[in-house]
Amino acid sequence: MLLRTVGRRILLLIPTLFGLTLLLFFWVRALPGGPAVALLGERATPEAVAEINEQYGFNEPLIAQYFTWLGQLLQGNFGVSIQTQRPVTEEFIRRFPATLELTMFAIVLAVAVGITVGYWAARRHGKAADHLAVFGSLIGITIPVFFLGVILKWVFAIQLGWLPSDGRQDPRLDATHYTNFYVFDGIITGEWDAAWDAFLHLILPGIALATIPLAIITRITRASVLEVQNSDFVRTGMAKGISRSTIRGRFIMRNSLLPVVTTIGLQFGLLLSGAILTESVFAYPGIGSFLARAIFTRDYPVLQGFILFIAVIYAIINLAVDVSYSFIDPRVRVS
Repeated sequence: MLLRTVGRRILLLIPTLFGLTLLLFFWVRALPGGPAVALLGERATPEAVAEINEQYGFNEPLIAQYFTWLGQLLQGNFGVSIQTQRPVTEEFIRRFPATLELTMFAIVLAVAVGITVGYWAARRHGKAADHLAVFGSLIGITIPVFFLGVILKWVFAIQLGWLPSDGRQDPRLDATHYTNFYVFDGIITGEWDAAWDAFLHLILPGIALATIPLAIITRITRASVLEVQNSDFVRTGMAKGISRSTIRGRFIMRNSLLPVVTTIGLQFGLLLSGAILTESVFAYPGIGSFLARAIFTRDYPVLQGFILFIAVIYAIINLAVDVSYSFIDPRVRVS
């Protein structure tokens, strides 16, 4: 049953991705200006623009360009970056570990704090602690990420000097990188100073990136726990004399997890695609900052390839979330 569900979801993913390629291709082409003008700047003579358009096939009809690009995709070729003249796949592989490392830090922080605070607020419903948690989560949702990033950077990096302000690692460190996950590389090579330095570089951008999902997870957890703890089966369990720890763990918390897990999956996918502002503020060399440069330079192959990569990862995450339902709540398996 589980394999059949996964197979059906994968098959449904094919037309979804095909529709995404259509939207993505024509959306990118609708951006004002063009890659030749953006790259050449003041040197954008008609001859130079025509040469770049001829080189990348931008002077062909849009339909012809789309089917040429789609044919390359089916062969595993995502094109060559106009900025760096390197394959888009290579650029993504180089930068994705940085974004994934930052995203993992942010989502772990958001989940650990969000579920704890949400459950704590629900258990104290109507009291000062509950109101404080609701107010704090509202602030977390509304504050702009780039503004929070600048404030964190100014306070903890510039004024106090506690944490590094930008980058992934101190360039003075001669660290070894096998996987391009800097913290993990420092651990497996025994270069603990490099691992610690990479971790310190994650803290400020990770907090800025985690703020919105933390607030959302807090509110969803609080609402879900409030709904479940007032259910008939919880009151029945308490009437039968079942221990409080069992009721809180197996009855309340487990039955509250489905909407929380859904939210975590969605937020994890959004963090991967929404790190552009955070990476730009902290000069963090991930896919977000590279995408920002690609937008300004109209680097069509990078925009198309990176967004498509992120879409596939997002779909895989949502598939994993759907599969996890059957392990959290056996009733989902039955249905």
